[in-house]
This record gives sequence, structure tokens and C-alpha cells, in this order.
Amino acid sequence: MALTSLVKEHQYHHLIDSLNDGSVKYFNPQKLNDPRYEKLPLSIRVLLEAAIRNCDGVYTKTEDVEKLLDWQQQQNKTDVPFFPARVLLQDFTGIPAMVDLAAMRDAVAKHGVNPSLVNPKCPTDLIVDHSLQIDYNKCAIQNAPNPGGGEASNQSQGPSRSTSSRPPSRATSQCGGQRGTCGKTACNELPSTTSQPSGSVQQIENTPLLCPFHLKPVSETETATKNQETELTRNKERLQFFKWCSKAFKNVNVIPPDYGAVHQVNLEYLSRVVQLRDGFIYPDSVVGTDSHTTMINGLGILGWGVGGIESEAVMLGQPVSLTLPQVVGCKLVGSINPLTTSIDIVLGITKHLRQAGIAGKFVEFFGPGVSHLSVPDRTTIANMCPEYNATISFFPIDQVTLKHFRKTNFAQDKVDMIEQYMKSVKLFRSSEDQTGDPQYSEVIEINLTSMVPYVSGPKRPQDRVAVSSMKEDFQSCLDEKVGFKGFHISKDKQLTHVPFLHCGQEYQLAHGSVVIAAVISCTNNCNPTVMLAAGLLAKKAVEAGLVVKPYIRTSLAPGSGMVTHYLSASGVLPYLSQLGFEVIGYGCATCVGNTAPLPDAVVDAIKQGDLVACGVLSGNRHFEGRLCDCVRANYLASPPLVVAYAIAGNVDIDFEKEPLGVTSEGKEVYLCDVWPSREEVQQIEEDTVISSIFKDVKSRMEKGNTFWNNIDCPDSLLFPWDHKSTYIRSPCFFSKLSKEVPRPHSIEGAHALLFLGDKVTTDHISPAGSIARASAAAKYLLSKRLTPREFNSYGARRGNDAVMTRGTFASIKLQNRLYGRAGPKTLHIPSGQTLDVFEVADRYQRESIPLIILAGKDYGSGNSRDWVAKGPYLLGVRAVIAESFEKLHKNQLLGMGIMPLEFLPGENADSLELSGKEIFTITVPESLSVRQQLTVKIDQGKSFSVTAQFDSEIDINLFLHGGLLKYVARTFL
Repeated sequence: MALTSLVKEHQYHHLIDSLNDGSVKYFNPQKLNDPRYEKLPLSIRVLLEAAIRNCDGVYTKTEDVEKLLDWQQQQNKTDVPFFPARVLLQDFTGIPAMVDLAAMRDAVAKHGVNPSLVNPKCPTDLIVDHSLQIDYNKCAIQNAPNPGGGEASNQSQGPSRSTSSRPPSRATSQCGGQRGTCGKTACNELPSTTSQPSGSVQQIENTPLLCPFHLKPVSETETATKNQETELTRNKERLQFFKWCSKAFKNVNVIPPDYGAVHQVNLEYLSRVVQLRDGFIYPDSVVGTDSHTTMINGLGILGWGVGGIESEAVMLGQPVSLTLPQVVGCKLVGSINPLTTSIDIVLGITKHLRQAGIAGKFVEFFGPGVSHLSVPDRTTIANMCPEYNATISFFPIDQVTLKHFRKTNFAQDKVDMIEQYMKSVKLFRSSEDQTGDPQYSEVIEINLTSMVPYVSGPKRPQDRVAVSSMKEDFQSCLDEKVGFKGFHISKDKQLTHVPFLHCGQEYQLAHGSVVIAAVISCTNNCNPTVMLAAGLLAKKAVEAGLVVKPYIRTSLAPGSGMVTHYLSASGVLPYLSQLGFEVIGYGCATCVGNTAPLPDAVVDAIKQGDLVACGVLSGNRHFEGRLCDCVRANYLASPPLVVAYAIAGNVDIDFEKEPLGVTSEGKEVYLCDVWPSREEVQQIEEDTVISSIFKDVKSRMEKGNTFWNNIDCPDSLLFPWDHKSTYIRSPCFFSKLSKEVPRPHSIEGAHALLFLGDKVTTDHISPAGSIARASAAAKYLLSKRLTPREFNSYGARRGNDAVMTRGTFASIKLQNRLYGRAGPKTLHIPSGQTLDVFEVADRYQRESIPLIILAGKDYGSGNSRDWVAKGPYLLGVRAVIAESFEKLHKNQLLGMGIMPLEFLPGENADSLELSGKEIFTITVPESLSVRQQLTVKIDQGKSFSVTAQFDSEIDINLFLHGGLLKYVARTFL
């Protein structure tokens, strides 16, 4: 609402106060004179201020304000509306949202309504960042000798290799990938068998050494530019659509590609801390379609990730319906160990909070230990909160935050105003006064002194491993049965070594060999401390004479140009590049599966030895198969540890007892020899991460880039859809849109499309990586006369419902009991045929048979993706029956009109003796209520009860409308 014109009529006009000369007004909750206010957690105070300011008697009522004031009694019992100040989209999730709005304009126009009414009402920022792929990658070995001495020959790497000349890059094929046909003498003179190496290590006998592609060299300075040019050309069609959106829709701000990842741009450029609108100041807040949205909590800004459907509702003026959350106070005490990075603290806090069972709760940090954390430390910690299932991890603004603002792109008068306003409304955390701490739902105390260097893996972020225990833990993973911590490798095969040839030199792979080492845009690049630590470690390692094996896929994908700026200014970037960690571009790459293909020789060696090869990355997502199909063990680690493990070449190492590497002179170099001190890192951070860097980022952002400025786009109210397009397609969500709300009806004669187990993630439901050549999506693209080279990725094609529907449940790791083994296939029950999931669903739809999904616990955990609900909806899925749901995914299902149903406590598909081959009928009454029990009948005469996961009347209303999109469209009709 326009507050200036409605002040006198506002329900809480008597709470209005002013700053300084009275030119800036604000609603002051303290003027309620309610003693409950000062006991509220600060994150709840932000919600309360928003409720007061937006109280219009329609969406937000005085009862909602009272509920928030009475938070101690009402938490987890009632829902409240929340109007965020802005919406954040990245391009993968943003494009379907904008496509939906464009399609909604078409739909309302067909009913005679002015399509220009379909417009975001809430300011929306869309950052084009997620489609970066690594097409070019420079080899780690350099022509020049190492600054610290001679050539390096790391331990356990097989025969030494020559580094007298620059080897080929690892990117563009020059010889077509044919083994032994590239003309190199070393390739043509390979022995057909290898002898048993010395020692007790077993080598696969009669195995020829493997020759990789010989690749076209790319210079260091060209790499990022070439990747960016290729990316912009590949996605020109999508970029044209984004350009049209920026012109056709009001309140849409598009950040062009090549400026940084969404969370980084949000932190450095878009974050406002406070909003100034209509003469009023109020706290900044945001909901975003990226799980990293929570990073902004580190700046004292309330923000969290939502699905694309929920974000579209907020964009169109609907509030977020929020169950009034419990708030866990996380009290930090103690000081930080000098060898401990913020990533170690993140992993430690993740483990503590996950064990505490805080799903769906707010976490708010307080206590004396908070002051020891820099703002980048805080944003890194806040970013991980989806991994322990919290909604937010909130760090209230304090003096440390203000100091950070002064160093970045905030003018002094803006910082002064922030301080004055936050203190006026009691949203400022004082490190000196601990007596006024809020009252929390519960308090968890964590001692920072107890934190030591950790990694996390090999398959889940919560499985934390102390670096000092890594060797022992990896060995136990080989021994354990297949599961979250096991690979079940028999004892007689655990010492297997497989020789292969790369760049004319012989190497060996074994269990634990590192083949991917990526410092990526997720989680860490917002934190100069850990990035500079990685750079300093690289500098010391190069000077000591260490190198990285050239077959390891190393990459550095900064979150923004600011990272490159301070790495360059500090003088460490050349050393990172020399070890192979060169800047390959700005945006998500390895973290979403866009890893450059491993050399064929490496892939063949892994397959021949059935090796548990490893990836090490500085991100927060590492599910098995996400980085690369053949890499089974993946570990999350801080950037300096990523560099360290890349140098070591394996994870099966005890850094305290074994050298990181051995120089060509035979000198052993240990990790402690090259690990930078915390004081050293902090000093270089003070010298390089300065306000000029942030000003440079802002200047480049506002200037734009030539490619974006030269893109032509339609100048029309309605988007002119190209029916030949394989990127942008008008979805069929509004094909049967009526003005009337349809009556609820039962689901009769349904078959189970899938019978799934526990922990089905959004990666399983809607893969984000490359499109497999044998997949249903590939068949569709081939029918459109595209070559596999032109497939791009699922993320890049999220604006095409035909591709994304075929990509639903297309994960090679999907475990479907109707199929019996991993893969994206299922059983067409009437015929007994096993086909791709899409083909089976398509056949059921042609037979007018509704579908359900059976699942176990935590269905839909992982990244926020709108196609995890849209895809099943278009496949014909009407309901999902699971033991439990990840809350965000449950909301997404409701947002598409799919019923989320839970088995009763103590029951599941196995206890009910379901095979998945039954015929199901779900009785849906005309009158629905919150948490209502429904009856499911099966064709064998049996029945069981389930609980409909409707948490509020809003949930029921959305379901009755057939989902959020139809609900919003009907508001225009």
C-alpha cells in the first residue's frame, strides 16, 4: 500500500515516529507499551513490524499483530501473513516464474481482461547466473619453474612426469577422443600389460594404460572470457526473454549474466538492510527461489528460500503464510581456534543443530561468541541453515555489522541512519549488555573453542569428519555396507591401483583418489577469509615446489567479480591458477553438476577398478552422482582444504603424519608447513577487501555489459511465443482456466507411478545437471533436430515444460521399487512393461488413469525447485502418500494442486503390506478441514487412513483452486 496517503486511516497510525528532522517516518512497535515486545526474539520483531505496517484488515489483521505479540503462547500453533520487502530470483528458477506470468497474461486476455494487470506488485530482482558451464579449462602445469624451486613430484602419483613444456588444456577435444590415434608417440607405444608394482599394493593385471583426449590449449587470460562468450551465445534465446521481461513487466529488475551468483549479488549489491519507500523506513526482507537466500541473514536481513510457486504469489501481491515459528536461540561462547575456518564452524554448527531436531524453526544467534565472527563468517553460517532444516539462521545487526557496512558500499550517513533506526525499534544487538537477551523457545549453547578443521561426506552434508580422522574414516567407508557412509568394497579389492596415461605421462588411480577439486560459488566465496586462506596456501605450496596432478578437474568459480578482485589485489590469484584453480567464470558450475567432463582415461580407470573416486568441493551440496556419475565419494571442505586435497591427490591421507607432497629434490612438505595463520589471513583481508572493491562491483553492475545491451527483444504487452523454440514454451497450466472454483472430487482408480523409499531429494525428482543422451528429454530434443552438443542442461531449459516434464524423475540414482534397481524407469502396471517414467505416465494419461506416488520419510528434501511439483503435476500425479514431507516441498505440491498425504504414525507402505501395484481410490469430501484424515481404498478390499497435510485454510483454498497459479489468475477474472 502507499503508506503516505493512508497514514490517517491506518490501524496503527498512532505508532508512527520519525527520525532526525521528521522527513523519515517509521512504525515504532515500542509505542505499543507492551512488555511482551522486548522479550520477543529479534527475528519475530521483524515479522511484527511488517504486520503492523501492512495491517489493512484484509490480508493482515489486528489479530495477526496480537498473535505475534503473544508469540510465547502462539508459536507453532497458528499462521500469520508476512509481506517481504522484495523477491529474489535466479535464472533457473526465475525463468519458469516469468514464463508463468507471461502465460497468465495470455490467459486473462482470453477472458477479456487487460493483461497489463498481471504484473509483479512486489519488487523483484532476477539474477542471470545459474547456467554457467565449463567449456574451457586451463591445465594446472605451467611452463615456468615454480617460484619456490624445482618441479614438484607429489607423493603416491606413480612415475614422475616431465613439466618442461606446457601440456594441453583439459577442455576442447582435438583428436575426437580416440584412444591411441592422436599421433603422439607416447600414445602409440603403450605397453599392453603392466607389471605388478613393488610393495603390497594390488594392480589390475593385463590392463593397458589409457590415453585421454588431447585437448586444445587455452591461455589463462582467455578461459573466463571464452566460457562467458560460449555461455551467452548458447543461452541467447533465454536472455532475449529475460530482456523482454525487464521491459514488459513493472517492478522487475534483471541483473545480466557475468556479474556473479545470485546470493553473492544479493549480499554485495541488492541488500538494503533498511528500505525507504513512501517516506517510511522499515527493515529489508526477502524471499528467494534459491536455497542460498538465507545467507542474507548474516547481515541482519530476514530472508529465506521458497519455491517458485510461492515466490510468484508474493510477486503478485500475496503474503507468505507462515506458521508462527519456534525460535531456537543459538548461544555462541568461547573463541575460535587459529586453525579453524568459518567452514569448520559451519559444519560443526550444522551437526549440532541437525541433531537438535529444529526442522521448520527459526535459529537466532546470540552470546559473546557472536562478536568473534566477521560478517562473512556469519553469512557463511547462515547459508547452511537448509542443511539442518531451519527456515532461517538470523544474526541481528550489531557493531560488527555496522563496521562491515562502512567497509562496503554504504555511505556513512546511511550507516548512521541504519544504526539510529535499529536502536529505536530494538532491533540492534548489543554485545556489552547480555542481560536483555530475548526469551527463546529453547537455547542451544555451542562452544567455538571446540571446533576443529572438518570436512563433510562422503554423501551427506551432516556427516562431519574431522580432518585428523579422515584416513581412518575413509577406510571405514570402504568397509561398510552400501549406505550413507559405506561403499562395501571387499578387502581384496581395497588396494587396487589402475594405471593410465594422461598428457603422455603415466599415473595411477586408487580408492580415495581425488579427480574433482572445485572451489565454487556456493557457500564460501562470500567469505574473504577462507578464500584468501586458500590463496595463501596455494602461494606457499607453489613456493615449496608442489603441484596438482593435471588430470584432476580443478576449477575456481567465484560468486562475483569482487572475489577475483581481492584475490588479484592480494597477489594470490596467480598461485591458485598455477595449481589449476583458475577463474572459469561467474555462476554456478560444479555445484549444479556442470563439471567439465573427466578425461576418458580417468573415467575408464575408475570403471575398470570399480574405484571409489572422490570429489572435494567448497559448497553445500554433494549428493552421490551430482558432481559426476562415476565419482561416488564427495566431500565438502573449506577452500584451503580443497586446494590441499587437490595437491595431495587423495583423501586417504593423515595430514598430521603424512606429507602433503614431495618436491623433485625429495623434500617432504607437510600441510602445517603451508597452512596460513589466522592473523596472516586477517591482515591481508584488511589490506585488500576494502570499499573500493564494492564500489567497483556497483559501478560495473550499473554500467551493464555490451552483449546484454545489444540483445534485441520484442516490444509487446504479450510475449510472442515461438512454437519452434526448445527453450521457451507457454505452459499448459491455464488451458482449462474457469472463473468458477471447481468442486473437490475423489481420486478413483489410481495407479502408483513410483514406489519410493526414504530421503527422496529434489535432485531425484528434478535433476538440474546435464541431459542424458538416452533420456526421455533427449529423445524429445532429438525429435526437434538438435544434436547432443546442443542439449544444454535441465536448468537452462526450465522455461520449456516439455523438457522439464520429461526430466521429472530422470535421475540415474532414483531408487524405485517398481523397477527394482537405480534408474529413471518404472512399471506400467496394466501391461507389465518397464519404460521411462515419462513414457509410462504419458500412457496412463492417454488411458485417463490418475496417478499417485508412494514414498517414505523426508520426501522432497534438498534444493528449492518449482519443477519438483510442476513436473509431477504435468505427469498426471494427483497425490503423494509419504511417511513425512520436507515442509517446503509439501507447500510446493499444494501450490500445484497435488495432495500431500501422510501415513498415520507408526504406519508405512511396508507395514500396510503395499506392493505398489494396487489400484487406489482416495475419498475426498466436499468439505475439507485442516489436518483431516482421508480414507484410501485399494482393489483388494482393504483400506487405510492418511492425513491430508493442510496446515491452514489457505492451503485448502489453494488445493480447491487447483493450485496457486489458477488461484492468482482467478483474482484477475
